[in-house]
Amino acid sequence: MKKKEKIKILTDLIKIQSVNGNELEISEYIAALFKEKNIAVRLDRFDNTRANLIAEIGTVGSRGTLCFTGHQDTVAVAEKNEWKYAPFSAQVIDGKIFGRGAADMKSGLAAQIIALIELTEEQHALNGIVRFVATAGEEYGAQGAYRLCSQDVASDITAMIVGEPTSGQIIYAHSGSLNYQIKCYGRSAHSSRPAQGVNAINGLVQYINAEETLFDDAPSDPFLGRVQHSVTVIKGGQQVNSIPSYAELYGNIRPTKKYNNDQVIERIQNKIKEINHESLFNLELSIVHNFYPVGTPPDNSFVKAALKIAAGQYQDRKINLETINGATDASVFIQSNPTMPVIVLGPDAWKVAHQANEYTTVDSYLKTIEIYKKIALKFFE
Repeated sequence: MKKKEKIKILTDLIKIQSVNGNELEISEYIAALFKEKNIAVRLDRFDNTRANLIAEIGTVGSRGTLCFTGHQDTVAVAEKNEWKYAPFSAQVIDGKIFGRGAADMKSGLAAQIIALIELTEEQHALNGIVRFVATAGEEYGAQGAYRLCSQDVASDITAMIVGEPTSGQIIYAHSGSLNYQIKCYGRSAHSSRPAQGVNAINGLVQYINAEETLFDDAPSDPFLGRVQHSVTVIKGGQQVNSIPSYAELYGNIRPTKKYNNDQVIERIQNKIKEINHESLFNLELSIVHNFYPVGTPPDNSFVKAALKIAAGQYQDRKINLETINGATDASVFIQSNPTMPVIVLGPDAWKVAHQANEYTTVDSYLKTIEIYKKIALKFFE
């Protein structure tokens, strides 16, 4: 495929406004590309505007199934006045392609699509299957990944590459992400007689004070370090002269393989039981999102092969093995395939994801296509 066509596929994807919840149009575009190249493809449509997509090349073989995966949705554009170029115009300027999703992660998605097409056109004999999985909803809730897991899409995968923007770096481990809500019930009263009430806000304050040190003795993960945790939202009270009978908070925790989601939840539950037992408050815990940590040993052969291939493509930067605290759709997929090796590897540039003037670079995008192809060929040797 010529360079001009590769760039057009990416700019076409950026021009499709696939903000979370509106992935159907981009799925249909990708499906049309694959059908044109006689690549088997399935559109998994749900709701009126949402879809996942699964495509495959190769045949069942001894090396199993290599999966390329990425999400089709983007975050919304909240800062339109800060953009130099319209966020969905996909302007190509001085070697950069600008637009919402250019980095996160339509460049990785396009690179995976083109890798499959070129592997097919070049008629490589693959001793196994390359599966491309494009998801809906990764930016909030991972609805698409959960839906695909319920269809057993991930259970037979031998190894997975997530195409999030890493600027060529090899991410071999990332933390999970656990979003939770705590509701506190008290008793209302007039603010002139506070002793007659039970201030629900104070119940949350007790938890917040305890939360600051709640995970201090949790073991540190050898790759991801300590569990990161924060209370990020608090709501309570209706008017200034009333003692609130209800308040709620939301928090986010980044579990690790060394101290996992179940252990985190158990510790929060125990602290809530303690507060409820020792006070008049009634705190209740709800889990909003529960994404697992992902980790493949850095000396794994799949990780080492990817590192060597990526380093061979980039002459302008050093390629390293790294970890991140963010979560990906792999956090969902490994729930049905816990031993699957996973790496995160994509083009430029994580540092501008979700920001005004988000961009990727043409050079990194084209290099990523070649890296994906070389990894696939090495995998099936």
